[in-house]
Amino acid sequence: MEHITLLLTIVVVTALVFDFTNGFHDTANAMATTISTGALKPKTAVAMSAVLNLVGAFLSVEVAKTISKGLVNEEGIQPEVILAALVGAILWNLLTWLVGLPSSSSHALMGGLIGATIASIGVSGVNGGVVVTKVLIPALAAPLVAGLAAMLAARLTYRLDRNAGKKTTEKGYRAGQIASAGLVSLAHGTNDAQKTMGIITLALVAGGVLVPGSNPPVWVIVSAGVAIALGTYLGGWRIIRTMGKGLTDLQPQQGFAAQTSAATVILASSSLGFSLSTTHSCSGAVMGAGLGRKGGVVRWSTATRMFVAWGLTLPAAGLVGAGAEYVARQGDWGVYTVAAFLVASCVAIWLVSRRQVVDHTNVNDVETEPAGVVTTAIAAVAPPPPGSVAAVADEELKTTIPSPAPADPAAPAASATV
Repeated sequence: MEHITLLLTIVVVTALVFDFTNGFHDTANAMATTISTGALKPKTAVAMSAVLNLVGAFLSVEVAKTISKGLVNEEGIQPEVILAALVGAILWNLLTWLVGLPSSSSHALMGGLIGATIASIGVSGVNGGVVVTKVLIPALAAPLVAGLAAMLAARLTYRLDRNAGKKTTEKGYRAGQIASAGLVSLAHGTNDAQKTMGIITLALVAGGVLVPGSNPPVWVIVSAGVAIALGTYLGGWRIIRTMGKGLTDLQPQQGFAAQTSAATVILASSSLGFSLSTTHSCSGAVMGAGLGRKGGVVRWSTATRMFVAWGLTLPAAGLVGAGAEYVARQGDWGVYTVAAFLVASCVAIWLVSRRQVVDHTNVNDVETEPAGVVTTAIAAVAPPPPGSVAAVADEELKTTIPSPAPADPAAPAASATV
């Protein structure tokens, strides 16, 4: 029993570490557009997001039930499996944070849990129907739905205020961005904080502390909410830079449309118990809003790297989770080895990140990405702006017909007599 108690303590602490990384990894979902458009100062934005994440953690436990009672079969799951799953999720979160790619913390957690469960008791331990209906389908649908909604919303906002003054509309939409960013933060708390609640509850059931089918205890809800709020306040500045400036250039109207659309999708999924990726929803909304403005573009090379990271999340976290489970099941020394490996990896990634620091002082400093093939082709066939043809023609004449050489003052004047 003493071994189980120690193991459970390690699992709970590791779960809260994951929750912390989830917070700073996903801060960009709520605040990247608000920071990039100047609606809020960076530190103010992350502080507001942290508070609302904490509040959101207390609003629902439906997603926690999906994690703790639906994704895998509770019978036969040992605390070592939960520890291994968390190791896979934390390392994937930190690696994608290091390279500034917004990937799904939710899918990292579920991938690690699926991989560790399969390594422990086989494929039968995973509820395939739940994985498909509440994980994979929402993963595909969320960015598409949020992106389409954001694109239509952005076009509508530009149409409605086409006759209004620019300064007045931007001021109004910045205020709207603050409200919508708060809504996204609240939605993030109702969805992502619950994932850690669910994983801790599953560990307590596996360790015999709770009976199968139990809801998260109050102390689990409080600790998970505080951990994700602290991580959010730290600010995942690398991913905020990518989401705010790397995917597209947003104006306040687009930022408002993106955040409102994403928040609606996330809150709807939370009420249905879908373990939705807030990253997928917000990233899709940002790209959709980028396309919603006439002349707006999406930097598809950055988007492609992000899509690749999305596709690798489940299998990569699953493989690490399976390997960690194999070591952890060997006994006490295996558990300590996995824990030491996790700590060493976290420290190494942090040291590498110090080589090029990104924080609130330089989060909006982004080098312009070279134009891609599609952008170059569009620019080549697009008609020039009004008034530019004459300017170009005039410039060509100047370069083709040289100006007459100035007269030499020393030369004698030409005689006017015949």
